[in-house]
Amino acid sequence: MKSMNKLSSIRSKTLVYLIFFSVSILLALWVFQRFYFLFSYESYQVQNMNSIAKHILEIHDGDFNQNLENLAYKNNVCMEVFWNNNAVSTYNTLMVGCELGKNNSHITILQKEFLNSNQDTQTYRLENLEYKAKSYLYGIKTNVGTIFLYSPLKDLRGASIVLQNQLIYLTFIAILFACIIAYFLSKKLTNPILDITEKAKNLGKGNCKVTFSSYEIKEIDELSTVLQNAQEELFKTEELRRDLLANVSHDLKTPLTMIKAYAEMVRDISYADDEKRKMHCDVIVNESNRLNLLVNDILDLSKLQANVCDLHLETYDLVQEIYGVMKRYEIIKETENYQFILELPDSAIIRADKNKINQVLYNLINNAINYTGEDKVVKIRLKNWKDSYLVEIIDTGKGIKKKELPFIWEKYYKSEKNHQRNVVGSGIGLSIVKSILEQHHFLYGVRSKKSKGSTFYFYVNKV
Repeated sequence: MKSMNKLSSIRSKTLVYLIFFSVSILLALWVFQRFYFLFSYESYQVQNMNSIAKHILEIHDGDFNQNLENLAYKNNVCMEVFWNNNAVSTYNTLMVGCELGKNNSHITILQKEFLNSNQDTQTYRLENLEYKAKSYLYGIKTNVGTIFLYSPLKDLRGASIVLQNQLIYLTFIAILFACIIAYFLSKKLTNPILDITEKAKNLGKGNCKVTFSSYEIKEIDELSTVLQNAQEELFKTEELRRDLLANVSHDLKTPLTMIKAYAEMVRDISYADDEKRKMHCDVIVNESNRLNLLVNDILDLSKLQANVCDLHLETYDLVQEIYGVMKRYEIIKETENYQFILELPDSAIIRADKNKINQVLYNLINNAINYTGEDKVVKIRLKNWKDSYLVEIIDTGKGIKKKELPFIWEKYYKSEKNHQRNVVGSGIGLSIVKSILEQHHFLYGVRSKKSKGSTFYFYVNKV
């Protein structure tokens, strides 16, 4: 396993890739030089004679002979001019390797063949097997006669061998440089990655205090940023987990303590007093209801967040349901002197899951009851919009700080760390509201001003 990891490391792969790249380039150069170099050289010579012929055809004035001589010397070729099938002049025939004007039988045959043909231009490739010499003969017919160009091909085999030897040395040098570059490049790349890997391992073990640095490499810095964000979110999650455990433990322990205490009082003290026994039993029932509410809310939230609760959509009047929900608060209205102000239209027909929307209303009203001001006023308002209805639950409390608004929908989030027991509710009501409304794809939010209260709202689509 260690050897496999070693072979798969960035350093080893960088070395392999650089060596492969270097050898591939040199191999391509060797193949080109071995198989295409001579062909390329001959192609160049043919193109050069075509260019010379083009210049000859463009000669219209001046000393024609002088121009031909200049072209011959400049391009290192020799020329022979024929008029009426007879040679009349030659140019640069003293050039090394020139065979024009020397009664070369093979060239003479080719010249006569071209002179008697109907072609305007013709290229002949000549090869002397005895001397292993190659050359090109090019014929062109003009209005001043037929001109033959002759260009010997130089023997480049020696140069080719020298280049092959040089490429062998270059290959070893390239491999050496590839190893050096791979070492430093991989070191620059692997050190940050190893550092990030070690920190990520510590993060995976639960150490939320690790920090990821900048390494001045774009991709690695992006990875570092992502892991830093993950670390921050993990820290928040861990903090919320601790708070959740503390708060749930508190909310479970408080009613259990009350139930146990009053049950013992009934058993030991008030069992013979009808009035006190009834009062103590009422406390036990109320605390049992509160405990049942907390457990049910936790179960509901878990189901909603796991997407195991299906929506049962139906068409109904939201206004009538709001009136029905408000009947639950008659006892609070009478005993605690709460004032509920309803601003509702005659009807609002919607299509949604009735039980879940009622749960949203119930949790938002509970939240307003818990945090409204000294006047104990809670307002429920329903406005008619173009394609939807706007439902608003308004309290007159202290309000919520602007920086805390994005977090109030989290489980048990509070601006103060010390969890206080609510008048009603379980402490996770807003999380349930968020999950239900998102499941319906309904927009929701909160507006709040310091010392002026908060307004929780959501939109419900019309039928």
